[in-house]
Amino acid sequence: MANPAWKQERPGESRTKQRFAWFWSEYSVIIAFLIIFVVAALLNPRFLDMNNQLNILMQVSIIGIVALGMTIVMLSGGIDLSVGSVLALVGVVSILSLNATESIPVAIITAFAVGAFAGLLNGLMVAKGKIASFIATLGMMAGARSIALYTADGGSISSEITGFTTIANSELWIIDYPIIIFLVMTGLVYVLMHKTRFGRYVYAIGSNEKAALLSTIRVDRVKIGVYSLAGLLVSVAAIIESSRLNSISSSSSGQAYELDAIAAVIIGGTRMTGGRGKVLGTFFGVLILGILNNMMNLMNVSPHLQGFVKGLIIIVAVVFQKRE
Repeated sequence: MANPAWKQERPGESRTKQRFAWFWSEYSVIIAFLIIFVVAALLNPRFLDMNNQLNILMQVSIIGIVALGMTIVMLSGGIDLSVGSVLALVGVVSILSLNATESIPVAIITAFAVGAFAGLLNGLMVAKGKIASFIATLGMMAGARSIALYTADGGSISSEITGFTTIANSELWIIDYPIIIFLVMTGLVYVLMHKTRFGRYVYAIGSNEKAALLSTIRVDRVKIGVYSLAGLLVSVAAIIESSRLNSISSSSSGQAYELDAIAAVIIGGTRMTGGRGKVLGTFFGVLILGILNNMMNLMNVSPHLQGFVKGLIIIVAVVFQKRE
């Protein structure tokens, strides 16, 4: 079994420095989460209220699920800018399907099909078309939003089936269903990425695609699977958002979700170049963003400045990654 990184001798570095570097790379996001949590609690006593804590988890559940898919994509060395637009398109099509069939299971299946198909197209463009993921998903972002706007005549579509709202507005004991779904999705993606062959292949492709290809890994198939899975997770998020509001807006739903998802993934320690990062890191990255948003709201910070804070956090996170 290979030695931990801090046990591997590196010229010019003391063992203590290597051990600290390893510890920081493994647990920096958890340390940052604990520091921010304590600071938020000290700044405002209302922060520790149980209802407020559940509210934070509820608010981050949709972005959290999207960020899980973004994690898989970024671990493979790619990026997906289309998640917000695909979420809007999935929401529009699934509610139209729900109103037409009056069947919630049919609407859910439709959502999964549309999201997975959008992800499949992204994967085909990247893997088979050899188009850079930035460009391919940028095109999908524009296309999916355009189709959503056209289908909904630029407005919102509401569900005519009252039972649809129970998906996102019901709770188990005191925990809302979206929180439970987010936690379950996190567990499933963690197992997929850290305990299966598929996950090992994704890490290998992100670390060195040419070496992975020479190791007989079907790189094209794995990439297609990565983007399809990301699209499927976007579908889950779209179902929750549509159910919570009992409607979906073709113009505003999913706006800037790609920014929040990428921010959570980077804060969680996943490298932009791929091959390094953890699902649990993304989980804590999502929570950090949720706490910061909640803290700024409690302190009456202008919402116009919240984007600036997110951008600053992304830059700081990348700077720390480069120093590892």
